[in-house]
Amino acid sequence: MVEELVTAAVTVASAGAVYVVAAARVVKQYERGVVFRLGKLRSEVRGPGFTMIVPLVDRLRKVNLQIVTMPVPAQEGITRDNVTVRVDAVVYFKVVDAAEAVVKVEDYRFAVSQMAQTSLRSIIGKSDLDDLLSNREKLNQGLELMIDSPAIGWGVQIDRVEIKDVSLPETMKRSMARQAEADRERRARVINADAELQASKKLAEAAQQMSETPAALQLRLLQTVVAVAAEKNSTLVLPFPVELLRFLEKAQQQVPQQAPGVSRQSVQEQLPPLVAPVDPDLEGTKSSQD
Repeated sequence: MVEELVTAAVTVASAGAVYVVAAARVVKQYERGVVFRLGKLRSEVRGPGFTMIVPLVDRLRKVNLQIVTMPVPAQEGITRDNVTVRVDAVVYFKVVDAAEAVVKVEDYRFAVSQMAQTSLRSIIGKSDLDDLLSNREKLNQGLELMIDSPAIGWGVQIDRVEIKDVSLPETMKRSMARQAEADRERRARVINADAELQASKKLAEAAQQMSETPAALQLRLLQTVVAVAAEKNSTLVLPFPVELLRFLEKAQQQVPQQAPGVSRQSVQEQLPPLVAPVDPDLEGTKSSQD
């Protein structure tokens, strides 16, 4: 009798241990458990820690609530200004309702991935190339709203969307490089012209100041000579004053020219003799000797 009781107790204990092992479940801190009893969703979502289910009747499905980082494959499209580009992005999302994520969609990861690719192609067609290159924050927000709208019904929340890279054709890269080079050259010319304008104003002021004191021009010339001589050059070039040339030109214009009606002989008579007069007797003697 005692042996039968012991055997029965051991059997019941064994069955209880098997039941506990079969029914025991552990849910981690970043997970939530969704229980289906005979295929029907239980309203209670199991939290982290130890939990029990009915073996062979209940089925526990764990859902990860951590933020998922999902890369979006590069999508090729044509922008609004007819430029072919390839754009890839990355999506950060998490599950906020474990029951909705299990019941409303078959695979919420695959659904978010397909929605992200479709939204990325759509945002490419609605944007200009300049927006893709320089105004990414606005595009990221628009892309996030496009993906988050249907994802809310799946129990998924889009945390962040970032456009990673924009690939351009080689011809477009060369065109943009030429445009940037031309823009830099334009700015350099404007800066150079502005510098020339400022320098001309300063030179005009300096010239006006020197015109009041002519000795300042000579001092400036001497300073230039000293600066050139300090370089140990073998050749020294001195500037010729333009005022001296103008003086000579005016002097030449003041020389009296030959007046009309005046003979050459009268002009020669007025000029001083260049050769001493020859004695007639000496001239006759020289002719007789010949």
